[in-house]
Amino acid sequence: MAEYKTLKGFEIQFLESDPANPIVGQVFYNSTTQTLKGVIAGGGPSGTWASGGNLNTARRNLGGTGTQTAALAFGGNNGSALGVTETYDGSSWSEVADLNTVRFGLGSANAAPQTAALGFGGEIVSGPTYQVHTEKWDGSSWTEVNNLPTAISHMAGAGTQTAALSIAGEPTYDASVEFDGTNWTAGGSLNAAKYQLAGCGLQTAAIAFGGRDPALAQTEIYNGTSWTEVADLNTARTNLGGAGTTTSALAFGGFTPGSLAVTEFWNGTSWTEVADLATARRQLAGAGTTSLALAFGGNITPHTAATEEWTLPDTATVSFDVS
Repeated sequence: MAEYKTLKGFEIQFLESDPANPIVGQVFYNSTTQTLKGVIAGGGPSGTWASGGNLNTARRNLGGTGTQTAALAFGGNNGSALGVTETYDGSSWSEVADLNTVRFGLGSANAAPQTAALGFGGEIVSGPTYQVHTEKWDGSSWTEVNNLPTAISHMAGAGTQTAALSIAGEPTYDASVEFDGTNWTAGGSLNAAKYQLAGCGLQTAAIAFGGRDPALAQTEIYNGTSWTEVADLNTARTNLGGAGTTTSALAFGGFTPGSLAVTEFWNGTSWTEVADLATARRQLAGAGTTSLALAFGGNITPHTAATEEWTLPDTATVSFDVS
């Protein structure tokens, strides 16, 4: 039988602590904890949040899309409805051209890149005054395109500029609506009507989670035709942020009541609680993936400019069951 050293190129080491720079495939014995451990490729519930650059305009109920190093924030509310749009380069935000229609509680195609975003629906003043407006961003300006079929706000969004999905919304609404780059058409109905929820993924493979009323833990998956309820969040909440896909997603922040810092990781089957946000908040936006996510803005009474960056390490250390 071949020795471990022959197969992997290194021996099992006896160490007093886990290595600072582990290598995938490495096996070692931690003599302090008396545990045999191995190093696997990163993934799952092992990431952390770190501070990023603040938005120029503190706000809540804003839209967002892009990646951790190339994100877009637009709209929102800081006491008044806003059209402000900002781009993020991985360290700082820069203000660019405003939305044509100021609003908050709008949806966004949050799988879209920074240079090809889509914003839809929302409200313009408290009241409410729900909106049908849809706008496309081309990297330098917003252009109005065909309206949503129903005036709505506080929905979740998924997809891209040419294949977007609006999910549920306020007033309490159980429908999803699909955008093909030109027109909106009816999609499948959710199993439960809700609003102030989060969503991510693609038009034909989306995930929606949380919402109200009351605060919900429900998670639903969309296959382009119909919604299926799957495992609940561990913490029921509303006004939360999200990022990722149907097989690998993050849910962060929210309200239950009281602002939350709680972050959960979805592995395609179940949710696991992971590292908290540094700033507990609700009504925030999210962008990116479960490896490199971004949380920005939100309500901490009344609103914040704080940005946080989520990073998942390339490796993870696991213990072997030797019983």
